[in-house]
Amino acid sequence: MAQSSTKMSPRQRMINLMYIVLTAMLALNVSSDVLDGFTQVHDGLARTNETVNERNETLYAQLRAFVDQNPSMGNEVFDKAVAVRAESQRIYLMIDSLKNAIILKADGVITSVENLQNRDDLEAASVVMLNPSTRRGERLRGEIDTFRAYVQDIVVDSVRRHNIEQALSTEAFQRPGYAGKQSWEESKFENQPAVAALTLLTKLQNDVRYAEGEALSTLTGQLIDVDLGSLHINEMNAFVVPQSRMVMRGSRYSADIMLAAVDTAARPEVYVGGKLIPGGHYEFTPTSAGSFTYSGTIRVPHSDGSVEEMPFTSAYTVFEPTATVSATMMNVLYAGIDNPISISVPGVAPSEVTASMTGGTLTRQGDHWVARSSAIGSEAVVTVSASVDGRSQNVGSTSFKVRKLPDPTAFIQIGNDRFKGGRAISKQQILSAKGVGAAIDDGLLDINFRVTSFQIVFVDSQGDGMITNSAGADFSPQQRERLRGLVAGHSIFFISGINAVGPDGVSRVLSPIEVRVR
Repeated sequence: MAQSSTKMSPRQRMINLMYIVLTAMLALNVSSDVLDGFTQVHDGLARTNETVNERNETLYAQLRAFVDQNPSMGNEVFDKAVAVRAESQRIYLMIDSLKNAIILKADGVITSVENLQNRDDLEAASVVMLNPSTRRGERLRGEIDTFRAYVQDIVVDSVRRHNIEQALSTEAFQRPGYAGKQSWEESKFENQPAVAALTLLTKLQNDVRYAEGEALSTLTGQLIDVDLGSLHINEMNAFVVPQSRMVMRGSRYSADIMLAAVDTAARPEVYVGGKLIPGGHYEFTPTSAGSFTYSGTIRVPHSDGSVEEMPFTSAYTVFEPTATVSATMMNVLYAGIDNPISISVPGVAPSEVTASMTGGTLTRQGDHWVARSSAIGSEAVVTVSASVDGRSQNVGSTSFKVRKLPDPTAFIQIGNDRFKGGRAISKQQILSAKGVGAAIDDGLLDINFRVTSFQIVFVDSQGDGMITNSAGADFSPQQRERLRGLVAGHSIFFISGINAVGPDGVSRVLSPIEVRVR
């Protein structure tokens, strides 16, 4: 028979109390595998932030270059771009300060997410973000709301506006086990492990940079669509337009000499070396190799009878017959694949041209050539010979660096679309997919890779994650079961640890894919 509490000794009551406390601690314990998963997701998001920021820098540079050349037309748009970048950077740094505060609260010293010691600390995020005296979480929500509205006022495309609305949404959220909806900051940071809160903040930085990029892209498009009718010609210049500045000995040099914005009622006269050039079309046959210059004037008659003379100078180069060797697909040769090569000799028929290569094989395919090498890091030399007047002669050689294939990009094949992240997709689209693929399809290369394994980190509404693994390119049964349980509009998962092997036999670990379910 169990003892009643009144007959328990103080020691027994203390043991019972310690057991209750231990049980509670075990219930609160977070798996180290889950914590590792959050760390991996954070690393992937950090790399994605760098990529998005580089894209934004490129757009910003394009805007600045346009304004430098057209200050009267682009200043207003550029001022908006400057304001967007400043606001985005301010919020980005604000989030950085909140991340540092959480790390300081958890470890007592500011380090980094990678070096965070108390990753499972359940108090740090709540203390920093939900303190009623500082109200940092509430202030962050207000800043995100203001920034979202500001960017949406700039972006005119409805689809992009909707994507920004979803990415920067701060709506109240109904968490399982709670009677009513929680505020955005409570649903994100209450009782969250420190590493999970830091990962959520890094994702928020990614969303801010994404919204900034959409605004910069819209502003860039506005400058491209500037009405050409607003341009006014206020200067006249002489131009020499040759068909080519490089001329092989024995062929003809041809150029058009003209004046921009010429009045058709008063056509100009072109003189080279004091000789009138009818129609401004200058043509002659060079007799020797080397670099040469020529000059002249364009005489423009005016309505008052005066004549204005505008001088010009141009140059041309005459070269001996030589071979031209160029990579049609890239500037280098990639190991383990067929590299198309174009080989030609001016003035010589393709059938009279032969070529060889060191460090690999070179074969003719019709009018083109295919080079193949496996010696990564070495130099392949293509030597070209041509039959001229019945005699074969060496006409040149070109060296190529042999490099390893670049890493491919992972994707989910949905119909004819390769989903690579960056936007929300439907649950039905996800379930229709077979698994994960990888390829280089950047417009220069089109090479498929074989995915050998990957893992999925599922993140629930509380920010907790679970990792499932696949030993091939297809979703595993466990992964498909988890995918079927996704809740539209409230689910997010990450595909990471993607291993792929290319035609060169080299295994690679690819960047993760973030998937949001709309």
